[in-house]
Amino acid sequence: MKGRTAALLFSAIDFLTASLSWGLFYIYRKVILEKIPFEPTSTFWLGVTLIPIFWLAIYYIIGNYHHVIRQHRLKIVGQTMLCSLLGNVFVFFLFLLDDQQYYSEYYQSFLTLLGIHFILTLIPRLILTSYFVSQIHQRKIGFKTLLIGGSEKAVEIYNEINSLPKGIGNDFIGFVNLNGIDKHLESKLPYLGNVKDLDTVLIDNNVEEVIIALDSTEHEKLKELISRIAGSNIKIKLLPDMYDILSGSVKMTNIFGAILIEVNDQMMPIWQYNIKRISDIVISLIAIILLLPVYLILALMVRFSSLGPIFFLQERIGLGGKPFKIIKYRTMYVNAEAAGPQLSSSNDPRITPIGKIMRKLRLDEFPQFFNVLKGDMSLVGPRPERQFFIDKIIQREPQFSQLTKVRPGITSWGQVKYGYAENVDQMIQRMKYDLLYLKNMSLALDIKILLYTFIIVIKAKGK
Repeated sequence: MKGRTAALLFSAIDFLTASLSWGLFYIYRKVILEKIPFEPTSTFWLGVTLIPIFWLAIYYIIGNYHHVIRQHRLKIVGQTMLCSLLGNVFVFFLFLLDDQQYYSEYYQSFLTLLGIHFILTLIPRLILTSYFVSQIHQRKIGFKTLLIGGSEKAVEIYNEINSLPKGIGNDFIGFVNLNGIDKHLESKLPYLGNVKDLDTVLIDNNVEEVIIALDSTEHEKLKELISRIAGSNIKIKLLPDMYDILSGSVKMTNIFGAILIEVNDQMMPIWQYNIKRISDIVISLIAIILLLPVYLILALMVRFSSLGPIFFLQERIGLGGKPFKIIKYRTMYVNAEAAGPQLSSSNDPRITPIGKIMRKLRLDEFPQFFNVLKGDMSLVGPRPERQFFIDKIIQREPQFSQLTKVRPGITSWGQVKYGYAENVDQMIQRMKYDLLYLKNMSLALDIKILLYTFIIVIKAKGK
């Protein structure tokens, strides 16, 4: 069963259990507290239909449907208890606390609502999670795993994982070598190529997990490999040394598992990530509606400023290294890049007079709210670049590829601090701020960046 299918199954069962728990509580309220016969009124049917939608939203925001197949039972119990407590407090205070018919028993009512919902939600979740865990232990479910390294260490970790009494989810599809190939490993796993072909191997084989068979002390090689993989949605695991174990770097959640370090590339807690995406959609919709007159005025200004289209579409590299078309108001004369890709400068003759004003006020970026709605971009994130310039930057700073771990943004920390870059050197300087953003991502930081961007627009200090 694929991850998406498992998440849909979880959400369908959650909908049914939320509907059932609300229905049982409604009956309890009428029969036990109000002491009247139960009748399925329109209010009852409205509750059992709409309340579960609220619960699905809570579960989604908290991250209950993220990597469902990889969940373990203890985590499911904790997540269900947290969601039940938070959600029922909200439901109780919003819909039930002012019900004067049983106000005196509201403690009893709340505990009953919490207990019914928690038990009915937890039981099927535990059953499903136990099923997935047993399938993984029996090696019937696995995640496509690539082993990087052709040395004795690679053979050791492969043998260790395969000899475990219970499977831990690694379905080895092959290996790529760093230097030489160990003949013992080649007899056990398909050889998929050299590490220089890593990007192609990951894509062609739909790799879900990578185990790097290098000592964690080999910093430069590890840094390069992690930088190449980190932009994708692939779990990365490393071999620890004794210092890593003693320092607490090795975190174990499976007592049957091999000793590995999991590289945590989660930029921010999943609940913040989900709220960030919801906020992107809501704010972009509001902005498009409110700025509709501004869009029309800007379109007319561009149309009459020079010959050519109103909008400028250009391929940029987004989340996971996937290309997309960024939408901007055209601020340059047509065929401005006839001689090839070029960065703009402060006194660039290719920029139209209206274009200079729009760039100063960042008005040319307004159409990117549509990119946000499509999911290509976020309100805040590293600015997306063209592949031509990315290739130039990566030759000097390989960690630039880490910026594709998140959605690119309309504005960014680098954009606020540095503005538009006029050459590759300036792009690398701006990159440092965007890397800092990745290491410090939070909703609070996004709000600060948006506020500073607003100030730049108001003061017309865009560079």
